Amino acid sequence: MKLFYDKSLTDVPYFKAIGIHSGLKKKKNDLCVIYSEKACVSAATFTTNKVKASPVLLDMEHIKNDKTFAIVVNSGNANACNGEDGYENALAMAKITAECLNINEEEVLVCSTGVIGVPLPMDIVLPGIKEACSKLSYTGGNEAAKAIMTTDTIEKKVAVEFSIGDKKAIISAMAKGSGMIHPNMGTMLSFIATNINIDKNMLSKALKESVEDSYNMISVDGDTSTNDTVIILANGSLENPIIDQENEAYVSFKKALHTLNIEIAKMIAKDGEGATKLIETKVLNAPSLEDAKISSKAVIKSSLVKAAIFGSDPNWGRIICALGYSSANINPNNVDISFSNSKGSVQTCKNGAALEFDKNFAVQILNEPATTITIDLHDGDFSATAWGCDLTYEYVKINGCYTT
Repeated sequence: MKLFYDKSLTDVPYFKAIGIHSGLKKKKNDLCVIYSEKACVSAATFTTNKVKASPVLLDMEHIKNDKTFAIVVNSGNANACNGEDGYENALAMAKITAECLNINEEEVLVCSTGVIGVPLPMDIVLPGIKEACSKLSYTGGNEAAKAIMTTDTIEKKVAVEFSIGDKKAIISAMAKGSGMIHPNMGTMLSFIATNINIDKNMLSKALKESVEDSYNMISVDGDTSTNDTVIILANGSLENPIIDQENEAYVSFKKALHTLNIEIAKMIAKDGEGATKLIETKVLNAPSLEDAKISSKAVIKSSLVKAAIFGSDPNWGRIICALGYSSANINPNNVDISFSNSKGSVQTCKNGAALEFDKNFAVQILNEPATTITIDLHDGDFSATAWGCDLTYEYVKINGCYTT
């Protein structure tokens, strides 16, 4: 298995894509189309927010279709909380894409990202979709990745190559996400393409299980978006024997998919709005997997912990406090806490109480662009890892005037 950070969705055979500037934004790419010349099986996970954007509601129906050929995405407008007009506009996006590509509208998935509660200007979007479909290219993956960005500062894309028997398989993904990130499947969108030949049920199983331990283990600001969506398309062009059971090929595929999703999730966490540091929280020896996950996510989403990491303050009291209110089953008297990265490691807490430690060295560790907080609960055999970022002045600046 090998990861590639210079590949895009269009490195997967038979996939075309493009990103264009349609006019939703002043200058930057704001609309993209992803298209497979071969019919795909598809699977997806969606936001658990009760307020779901119109494209999410549409996709929850279209994903049931046996075949999917295309995804159309706009940025700059979430098409959320726009009532019946919002749903009709999402449907119109699917229809015009289908007409341009000579496929059925149910074979198109639609996504939007941007400001909530603003009507989608269809006089811009529909001509934009026509233009994008006319420019689809086998080399358009990078432009497509740019088109889905909102407050993102970097494109998020990665591919993984691995073997299925004697065949070389590939999975490639692109994503966006910087703020309103606390997925439970911010806006967080991820689109994945692969040449694997796999049954729809098995594809869905692999995706949902992977999402639980990747995208659902990140938090930038604790807000679950109205638009969170992860979609995977598999066009079967590898022509491997169909994966319709949990055999060796399925295990290889699932491992590769999860490796890719972890990488994308970390990119999203690192690129949080205004962020300067990536935080990884590892919880060890919890009484259950659920307790491990709850504990790690409570720490990663704590505003006080995030602010302390921004200031390079080894204030471990904020960490044990977050554990205490997390609802996880823990014994405070068993908790050990340490900070570590390439600079080294320092333990600050043992058995729930303070340790003497070199504060200057701890500050040096926290000054680095990535830090791991390791928490040993000494109360079981289960572990979990979550990812997030620091909370900075810039985050408040960005979100204090997001629509103005």
